[in-house]
Amino acid sequence: MKNGSARTPGLLDGFVATLRRDLLLAWKRPGDVLNPLFFFAMVCTLFPLATGPSVQQLQFAAPGVLWVAALLAMLLSLNSLFLADHEDGSLEQLLVSPQPLVVLALGKTFAHWLTNGLPLVVLSPLVAVAFRLPGATIQVLMLTLLLGTISLSLIGSIGAALTVGLHRGTALLSLLVLPLAMPVLIFGTRTVSLAAAGDGYAAGVLALAAYALGALSLAPYATAAALRVSNE
Repeated sequence: MKNGSARTPGLLDGFVATLRRDLLLAWKRPGDVLNPLFFFAMVCTLFPLATGPSVQQLQFAAPGVLWVAALLAMLLSLNSLFLADHEDGSLEQLLVSPQPLVVLALGKTFAHWLTNGLPLVVLSPLVAVAFRLPGATIQVLMLTLLLGTISLSLIGSIGAALTVGLHRGTALLSLLVLPLAMPVLIFGTRTVSLAAAGDGYAAGVLALAAYALGALSLAPYATAAALRVSNE
């Protein structure tokens, strides 16, 4: 490259720029981030009040309640993944950008996980205390939620891209995402249950990791294709 000539933006530049833009927008719209967290916290804290103080009953129900609440909280946040870009015309700019749409879609998905999935993981130990879970089980819960929320953001990005701009797209989005999210829910709940019972749980963690890697390999391409179809 000659001196004084402009550097051609690379793939990493497009990814970082998209990630930075979405993080700044999330900072300016804190309600989009806080609403799913409040939902997750309310469901997880109200359940022990409704079932009673029995420690055995709380620990038995904790994996299912925590994971279902996390799944529903992630679904609540998915509708806004591409909606703002569709409304202000930014989505069309992404489609005609010289950067590959796959990279830009991955950047938006990663920003969604940072603002919605990661806070759930951080908040989970606080709500798990209400279920009297031991420290070792809470660590396994955080690990499964870490892997599971990554998968849910990646899978959800496909549904969000297919339903962007549709009337009542939230209900359709849930119908599209839930079948693909069921393995994550099953493996996550079962892994935490095994950890709480003192049994081996490594296979469940590996299954969640494999699912996350598979979603990372395929979901960005499916999301990019869905965005093109939705905007034709």
